[in-house]
Amino acid sequence: MANESGRRGPAPAPPPRPRAGGAGGEEKLGELLLRERKISLEQLKQAQDEQKRSGTNLGYTLARLGYVSDEDISKFLAQQYNIPAVNLSDYDIDPEIIALIPKEVAQRHKVIPVQRAGSSLIVAMADPTNLHAIDDIKFLTAYNVEPVVASEPAIQAAIEKYYEKGISYTEALGDVMDLGEIEVREDEEGDVNVLELEKLSEDAPVVRLVNLLLINAIRKGASDIHVEPYEKFLRVRYRVDGVLLEEMQPPKKMQNAICSRLKIMSSLDIAERRLPQDGRIKLRVGKDKEMDFRVSVLPTLFGEKVVLRLLDKSSLQLDMTKLGFEPVALEHFRKAIYMPYGMCLVTGPTGSGKTTTLYSALSELNRPSHNISTAEDPVEYNLPGINQVQMHDEIGLNFAASLRSFLRQDPDIIMVGEIRDFETAEIGIKAALTGHLVLSTLHTNDAPSSISRLLNMGIEPFLVTASINLILAQRLVRKNCGACGIDDPQSPKVLLDAGFTEDEMGQLKLKRGRGCRECSNTGYRGRIALYEVMPFSEDLKEMVLQGASTAELKAQAVRDGMTTLRRAGLNKVKEGMSSIEEVLRVTAMD
Repeated sequence: MANESGRRGPAPAPPPRPRAGGAGGEEKLGELLLRERKISLEQLKQAQDEQKRSGTNLGYTLARLGYVSDEDISKFLAQQYNIPAVNLSDYDIDPEIIALIPKEVAQRHKVIPVQRAGSSLIVAMADPTNLHAIDDIKFLTAYNVEPVVASEPAIQAAIEKYYEKGISYTEALGDVMDLGEIEVREDEEGDVNVLELEKLSEDAPVVRLVNLLLINAIRKGASDIHVEPYEKFLRVRYRVDGVLLEEMQPPKKMQNAICSRLKIMSSLDIAERRLPQDGRIKLRVGKDKEMDFRVSVLPTLFGEKVVLRLLDKSSLQLDMTKLGFEPVALEHFRKAIYMPYGMCLVTGPTGSGKTTTLYSALSELNRPSHNISTAEDPVEYNLPGINQVQMHDEIGLNFAASLRSFLRQDPDIIMVGEIRDFETAEIGIKAALTGHLVLSTLHTNDAPSSISRLLNMGIEPFLVTASINLILAQRLVRKNCGACGIDDPQSPKVLLDAGFTEDEMGQLKLKRGRGCRECSNTGYRGRIALYEVMPFSEDLKEMVLQGASTAELKAQAVRDGMTTLRRAGLNKVKEGMSSIEEVLRVTAMD
């Protein structure tokens, strides 16, 4: 008698949840196949080369090259992950089961639903460690997902068998040829039905989905949420530890409802779909945790893209000793911010943690005896005891105008969100020369190049040397996951090219994260800053006045004891805090 799925024979018992394998899983599959002499070392290397070119997984590549059978792949994947394997050809899956997972989800995640078992849905997966796929299916079906292993070619064949095939190009062309007269019409925007949009945005599924997106982002420690419309699909991505990861692809038909719901939550005009808009969502999570979401809506070719920046006040790290400073660099930075006047510049690309470093400095300097004012765009976190001003360029309230006003407010310490032009730089430098401590940021690649940036803005060299106390460059690198750390041996050439010396190489014990549930199979969890701190020594001042190049300034700074960004990153690698791949990703060679 057939069971609920229509399988011929007894149903398998629900399997255990998979053990995360991450990138290291495929390496283990190759080792298993080699150990059982199913493939040769040469075949494995050829498959790995082909895998890098095609982007497919190793098992699929080995099967496609004809080195192993689908059954062998399923068997060894089951052995690898300790999960039962299934032969999909033994099943006659009920259409109601198939309907639980949309075809596009099955194609994207290489999965096929097999049967129900109580409140669980047994799903055949090519990669049972894909926790994003499991979460997607759990959300879409409301079932607990129990994965079993099947080879990718077998899953693809099952998808083609059980899901309706779309119309072919030839059939579509034939239909067009039979139509006779074809009318070409212009695309019409039409009037926006605000009442209909409001109704859609208040539907329970939309509300639940948007709430899930926000809560999941908080739970995963995301810094940004991207809701991106394309012609055929809608995509949601989270930026976690500085890297964008795809979270899910909601149904395309929910696009307008999701966007409208986010607009309503952030008090934006849902009827305006042609112009960019900016807003804010305040969310209370639990009893005492508040989250702010900065919302930006941008019209694109296929709809409005929404990006939400998460501002978690509870996660703001204001203790400078915990930011990642090396002891000597921290001593130089503290000495500079405690000087009664002068300018300290923090430089780096967007998202490199400059604001956190400045807020940490302000928090340490915040005393009842000090009058501190900041000009920010935007004000990301509220700091009690500090006068924070939000910029509004549309009414003329910019950094330069705020700086002028600050100087009439008897300030002791001034922070300018960013020096973007000559006017702001000039006023900031004059303030630093007239008895005020000025903190600000620049967008440059490293600390020495900030001098060239100021000179290119039109600031005279003698003003630069007279006003600047210190320049700090920084980057953020992802930290190795503490739950799944493994050894990460590297070839001597890689280590030398990265910047390690031959003396260091004999003592290195490199680490990386393998990937587990704790780190969403990325191998990384959390970030730490790399700092390049350049005190403005007398030798550097003399070189600036003589017109020295950026390379010459950097060489002198290193002679003065400056630790470069790359060397700071290599020090974190030596300590086992990050991987060499991560440091190479965010820093340039000295």
